[in-house]
Amino acid sequence: MGYGYGPQWGMMDGYGGFGMIFWVIVLIAIVALIVWLVRSPAPSGMHHLPPRSSGLDVLEERYARGEINREEYLQKKKDIGG
Repeated sequence: MGYGYGPQWGMMDGYGGFGMIFWVIVLIAIVALIVWLVRSPAPSGMHHLPPRSSGLDVLEERYARGEINREEYLQKKKDIGG
């Protein structure tokens, strides 16, 4: 009795290729599950950061362009709540 010989030897696994097809389907299912888990929305119990106000974005852009000074930027940021 030698190893690697007999009806179970080779890529066909003695099942006419169905063994290989089975494992390909299992692999595809695992990849699909991982993709679904990554793309699914988080459960409601998880805390997220609140969405950032577009007003704060505009304020930062104005400060970056030099339209307002630091004191005015900090005051307006405090007023916005950011």
